[in-house]
Amino acid sequence: MLSPKERPRLALILLTAIATVGFIDRIVMNVLVVPIRAEFHLSDTQIGLLGGLAFAVLNVLLGLVFARMAERRHRISLIAVGTLLWSLATASCGLVGGVAQLLAARIGVGVGEAVGLPATQSVLSDYFPREKRVTAISGLNLAPPIGAFIAGTAGGWIAQSYGWRHAFLIAAVPGFLLALLLALLVAEPRRGAHDRGGTAETPPMTLVIARFWRWPTMRHLLIGSTIASMVGFGLNGFLTVFLSRRFGFSLVAAGTVNGLVASLPAVISILGSGWVSDRLALRGNRRGYALIPAVTLLVSAPLYAFAITRDDPDLLVGLVAVCALIQFTYLGLTAGTIQNMLGPRMRATGFAFTGMIYSLLGGGFGPLLLGMVSDRFAGHGIEPGHALAYAMAVAALFYAWAGVHYLIAARTIEADLARPVEG
Repeated sequence: MLSPKERPRLALILLTAIATVGFIDRIVMNVLVVPIRAEFHLSDTQIGLLGGLAFAVLNVLLGLVFARMAERRHRISLIAVGTLLWSLATASCGLVGGVAQLLAARIGVGVGEAVGLPATQSVLSDYFPREKRVTAISGLNLAPPIGAFIAGTAGGWIAQSYGWRHAFLIAAVPGFLLALLLALLVAEPRRGAHDRGGTAETPPMTLVIARFWRWPTMRHLLIGSTIASMVGFGLNGFLTVFLSRRFGFSLVAAGTVNGLVASLPAVISILGSGWVSDRLALRGNRRGYALIPAVTLLVSAPLYAFAITRDDPDLLVGLVAVCALIQFTYLGLTAGTIQNMLGPRMRATGFAFTGMIYSLLGGGFGPLLLGMVSDRFAGHGIEPGHALAYAMAVAALFYAWAGVHYLIAARTIEADLARPVEG
């Protein structure tokens, strides 16, 4: 087997593919909301529960447990096993006979991802040097837009052609293959291979978590990205059902818009912003890691709120595509910057900690709260399609709050990136 230094691109490709499949298995529920809602007679609040909080229930607890294991054990094995587990849980979603069973299966998807995903950024951080790390991790963060595109287009078509259960079953298949390829083809990299001052000791969890609060840049990146994730999960979780409810889109058409228009443009901005920020950092300006997401989030807030309340579906979809091009730049930049502020044996724990926050508050409460606001508007006599539009517009405005935290982070990011990571 080739040494880890000879396989960084292969590792990036396979880990990105695994993360993409994980995201598909996580959010394909959003695309299948219409037929599942019809079969089980669900409210918007229940849709938000199944689409978000059900996944996050055990994910937020077990993620830290397995991250601590990843700091000491063979990370590639954990990723492969976790991928198998969440793929099995996704397949079981297509075999359920009621809401309770679907809820349990969705929790199982979260458990599998808690096992497999915390180690991914840690592995890539040991494959790529510091000056290329944000670009590499931005590549890993292409998983959400690519996953949303595949889930939206393929998931909607499969569900309309063969039924929503088949969509879950087919979504589970790639994970089994990728887990095998990872175990066979990717070597475990040496920890801290590209970092100075690495240590063989694993710092206590309290020290890792404390760094997020004590270092001002990390604190504001975490707060800003958490708010942005709540907004993003909520908006994407309801876009398919909104287009169906408000404009009568078919399941395939709504899913295609959700995937092709509302998610795929983010591929350009996530990868491009990572590359541009790393180039600026090589020239001595590392503030771009925070300033780029600050600007794009501040622009996205009013633009998405304006877009989602348009009565012309063509105009609405076009403006949502523009938002998708800019609203997710924070993903790779935040993840890569945080990894550069953590030591080699802190990174899996740091990823799990941020993932816990994103899963619980972002993926868990984002869709749930948006659904509750929509139900509240509808309860006051507003037509359901308009009620959901107003709820989504209110949610989008919170992007501005997230952007402010990135502006604050830009003031301290140079000093914090210069600190020793093991301190």
